[in-house]
Amino acid sequence: MADEKKTGNLTFEDLPEGRGIIELTYTELPFAINEEMKTLRTNIQFCGKDKKVILLTSAVQNEGKTTLAVNLCRSFAELDKKVLMIDADMRKSIMKKRLQSGKIEQGLSHLLSGQAEISDVILKDEKSGFYLLPTGGFPPNPVELLASPEMQDLIGEARNSFDYVIIDCAPLGVVTDAAVIAPYCDGAVIVLNAGEAQYKLAQRVVARLQNTGCTILGVVLNQINHQSNGRYYGKKYGYYRRYGRYGYYRRYGHYYKNSYEYAHRENTEKGKRKK
Repeated sequence: MADEKKTGNLTFEDLPEGRGIIELTYTELPFAINEEMKTLRTNIQFCGKDKKVILLTSAVQNEGKTTLAVNLCRSFAELDKKVLMIDADMRKSIMKKRLQSGKIEQGLSHLLSGQAEISDVILKDEKSGFYLLPTGGFPPNPVELLASPEMQDLIGEARNSFDYVIIDCAPLGVVTDAAVIAPYCDGAVIVLNAGEAQYKLAQRVVARLQNTGCTILGVVLNQINHQSNGRYYGKKYGYYRRYGRYGYYRRYGHYYKNSYEYAHRENTEKGKRKK
């Protein structure tokens, strides 16, 4: 008799207690950013108790969605919510760069391809208490894995086992991964850089999500200059921008080649037409 596929019986009953404990690195949030994070958390809660599986995506890379996902999970965990973060960016995840202790050996790609069980891939952040399902390796067929019945089963089981499931996915303005996952989710949040997001590209991201039938809960704008609009928070709302200096997002370049050229192309062509 053939062995049953390991992903055929998904269950979160055996969550890590001692085994699978990691510690993520956090930057202490300034007061203003912490308040904004609480506002986002509250807004998601007021969207309704049926909004449990939340997809985070962006238009292009380097817009702060992974940082937002981690801190949103941390914020929900502070309310004693049982939270799972699924790192579904199989193009170029940066979660290993955030590890302070522990290690990531397997993840989502291993689970969906039948090479691991849930108990092999679920980790727990010791500092905040939320659970993490890392992306694992970078497969040659990420879209096919994310569109598989196993992924749908995984999200369904996670919905039943956790108060909130936050899915960090690749930029939808560059690749279609988020659109594949979106139908399984209860809502989506789009992350954009204020002052840099291209209007037409942002519209395209919104249209792609709407075509999936997934509810768009809202848009998070990063790098807002509160001083220019009279806010009392301080000179810059630049917490997410500071992560750029570590070079995490530059590594997307290999997979999302010329994404910024793509984002600016329509503006350039528009300028030529005016001339």
